[in-house]
Amino acid sequence: MNRYYAPFILIWIVLLANAVSAQEINTLSLDGNWKFRRAGTREWMPAKVPGVVHLDLMRNKAIPDPYMADNESKVQWIGEVGWEYMKTFQYGADNFESRHIELVCKGLDTYANVYLNDSLILVSDNMFREWYVDIKRYLHIGANVLRIQFPAVNPENKSRYGQLPAKLPGDEKVVCRKAAYHFGWDWGPTLVTSGIWRPVSIRKWGALNVINVHFIQKELSDTLAKLSAQFTMYAELDNPCEVRIYLDTAEVMRQSIVLARGANILRGDIILKNPERWWPNGMGSQKLYDFRYEVYFDNKIVDRGHQKVGLRNLELVQAKDSAGRSFYFKVNGMPVFIKGANYVPQDNFLPRVKDSAYRALISDVKEANMNMLRVWGGGIYENDLFYDLCDENGILVWQDFMFACAMYPGGKKFLDNLRDEAIQNIVRLRRHPSIALWCGNNEIDEGWKNWGWQKQLGYSEEDSARIYKDYKMIFNVILPNNVHGFDTLRPYIPSSPLVGWGRPESMTNGDSHYWGVWWGKEPFSTYERKVGRFMSEYGFQSFPDLSTINRFTGATDRVAGSPVMKAHQKHPAGFETIDEYLLRDYKKPKDFESYAYVSQLLQA
Repeated sequence: MNRYYAPFILIWIVLLANAVSAQEINTLSLDGNWKFRRAGTREWMPAKVPGVVHLDLMRNKAIPDPYMADNESKVQWIGEVGWEYMKTFQYGADNFESRHIELVCKGLDTYANVYLNDSLILVSDNMFREWYVDIKRYLHIGANVLRIQFPAVNPENKSRYGQLPAKLPGDEKVVCRKAAYHFGWDWGPTLVTSGIWRPVSIRKWGALNVINVHFIQKELSDTLAKLSAQFTMYAELDNPCEVRIYLDTAEVMRQSIVLARGANILRGDIILKNPERWWPNGMGSQKLYDFRYEVYFDNKIVDRGHQKVGLRNLELVQAKDSAGRSFYFKVNGMPVFIKGANYVPQDNFLPRVKDSAYRALISDVKEANMNMLRVWGGGIYENDLFYDLCDENGILVWQDFMFACAMYPGGKKFLDNLRDEAIQNIVRLRRHPSIALWCGNNEIDEGWKNWGWQKQLGYSEEDSARIYKDYKMIFNVILPNNVHGFDTLRPYIPSSPLVGWGRPESMTNGDSHYWGVWWGKEPFSTYERKVGRFMSEYGFQSFPDLSTINRFTGATDRVAGSPVMKAHQKHPAGFETIDEYLLRDYKKPKDFESYAYVSQLLQA
């Protein structure tokens, strides 16, 4: 926890921020035009928020587009230096009548020191969290200056990593709660961002703060649905409070409580007759009930909002049988044949992904007859719009927590940080009927047991015991405890998969990442006999479409072994693997354009 939180914010607002509250009328957005500069320099340049430093540098023509040619190598210095952002804004005297005025940072990437009028108000170190701090005593009537310093990411990681009792698999990035793919992966570039990547605002509230609204499905049958509406609130005064909930124009709940000063929870039941169920794509419709609510405090309305709720029963079936142990989903009592894909972020520069891109992507997913996406643990907890679109289109979501292919530190400070990260995102996402599963991590259990990490890093028995103890604390204690505490309706698994693809049990027990094809260079016919219980990851690479290649290359670069093509091939043996497979089934293509096309046929 950060020492700059006011005490009442510490437990409730930080952990249970409500993404659907209507108190936006009391919010001043600080998005838009800012200034930024490299730390230690004097020249300020215009910036856009939300954004990241690479986008601002490109807009100011200070760097080339890192996606073009081999420019990626020319911008690696950006993660080695610090950056600073600044905005001057006006705040009127009438706002100071509110008891509380908070700075709300939805996403700071990643190490950040926040100053308001030269007072340090927040120190943050996790891009996956929202940050709240009471700023009323630091504000001025009239002009105010908000300044955010972003220390250099790579040097800070190196310093923290050097303080660990032993090196950890996954290198220096493991100490940093930042999207792992920013540091490079076998499918994407190394572009280490900094910046204000999600909205920032100032929010005021008075004697009552509605922190979270949660509709919990208690019973569901063809004839009846029973829901519990739960309002988490913080009160400054001992006063009566009333909540009213409407469905269309009909009032479906009215509940009163006399609030005590401090944290309060108000609950009430909603009964729906002959409910319509929410179904995955291809199995039925995606009915969403739009509940509208109003909160009255001391007989005055203080909050209003709405929340869409999908009613469905979901079960992950993991039962011992004659083959091993099953792994499949039931929705509304029906087994679901899952058809889907692993999802990684759509850009290294996250604020550049427009709403239209999300809509196009989920539309394509639906049109391809998919019914599940796995949000992979080396990326981000996605924007609300992503999950809203999955709700509307019947796309189930397998949600990884953001841990992948590495071991992570223990220690109270790090564990407290990721605990708060987990709770915030569980609470933010639990309202979505599309969320089907919480998964602790991607391939870490397999990596620890099968990838030779202990030998590579020369661990003693004591080192191994301590590191695996930290692993179990994160994935067998902290994450499942908070899933079960804050989202009682969804299953949790600690790691995907629990058995590596090189072992026979991979095909008979639980989910499988089968990479014998591609990594193992096994023939495609292997898929006819290696059929897992649930294939949660597999794949094969091809060249991108020629129109894409033409965008990032010049004419002389369009050769498989050219420096520019090599710069865009992140797999260590990618071109060689494509070539080997291609020649098993096709003649050598006559030119580059034909080769790119035939590689796509091969992949298909």
